[in-house]
Amino acid sequence: WSAQKLYGGAKDAIGNKDYVKAIKYLEKLEARYPYGRYAQQAQLEIAYAHWKDGERASAIAAADRFIKLYPNHPNVDYAYYLKGLINFHDQQGAILSWATNPDMSDRDPKGTREAFLALKEVVTRFPQSRYAEDAAARMRYLVNSLASFEVHVARYYMNRRAYLAAANRAQYAIQNYPQAPALEEAVLIMVRA
Repeated sequence: WSAQKLYGGAKDAIGNKDYVKAIKYLEKLEARYPYGRYAQQAQLEIAYAHWKDGERASAIAAADRFIKLYPNHPNVDYAYYLKGLINFHDQQGAILSWATNPDMSDRDPKGTREAFLALKEVVTRFPQSRYAEDAAARMRYLVNSLASFEVHVARYYMNRRAYLAAANRAQYAIQNYPQAPALEEAVLIMVRA
């Protein structure tokens, strides 16, 4: 098969939501034609297909690989955006499938921070990108989520009567997330602590 036929087959497979087949075609394309014009785009498509197939770690690795190999590529903004989306949706993942109103503030914020940093790259390095506006909106949501996490931890410390730790956590939230809605409770916790 030619590079164009492999790429077309992969795009058809993605369109049919057959991500395993798409990944197979894209990996063959990349192996057989590593310097062709389709090879670079295939790396981005591999990241997308892994994400849609539920393989979060492979998707992030593929996006990171593209960013490292082609830092000046015209579509590198999409790689950062995709990396942010993968982490963003990982935070909402399985809980949203069975919970009607999940509280994300009591979950580990590592994925939230990684999503924020990737989306921040899109907004700061590529302000004219077509992904910048959506990335900025998602960043606002993530900042609110991170602030809520800090307040959640401060609330936990208050319940444990660890007043100094509660005050420090609330102060951290106030200093680092000044526009977040959760700061009202953070101030209240600081006063009570």
